[in-house]
Amino acid sequence: MSNTQKKLTGANIIINDDTTSWLNSVSIEEDYEPSDKEEFMCDAQLKFFQTKLLDWRKLLIIESDHTLESLKSTHMKEPDDADRATAESDTNIELRTRERYLKLITKIDKALEQIENKSYGYCIETGEEIGIKRLEARPIASLTVAAQEARETKEKLMHETDVES
Repeated sequence: MSNTQKKLTGANIIINDDTTSWLNSVSIEEDYEPSDKEEFMCDAQLKFFQTKLLDWRKLLIIESDHTLESLKSTHMKEPDDADRATAESDTNIELRTRERYLKLITKIDKALEQIENKSYGYCIETGEEIGIKRLEARPIASLTVAAQEARETKEKLMHETDVES
């Protein structure tokens, strides 16, 4: 078994060439869609989300590599001030995009760990089921909609209190 490591902006991202997941023995049809009629987070659903997350992760790594290549090919020695400002602005956008990808990869890795220990799909605050539809829309979700809304309301209130102080 071999792992390939890539260096992405100071972070080590491990790409598993072959995983040792207990889900390797689980197979699902290519057109499988999770259903509310099944037991929540049964092996088939976990396999579905694992596959979805791994595919998303690979895509982000490929995009991050393209961003890196783009940054390497950008020349910051433009003779014109306007051209240099545009190049710097483009570089800043690329760097923010790359940083966003790294954060997403970290969240995907956490979700994959939760799949491995069978805690995926359950709210980290309440322990309730997050729901298939929410997970399909946002596979890295770790809170139910209600818990997410409560957290956002609390953060908003804390921010308003800080502003008033």
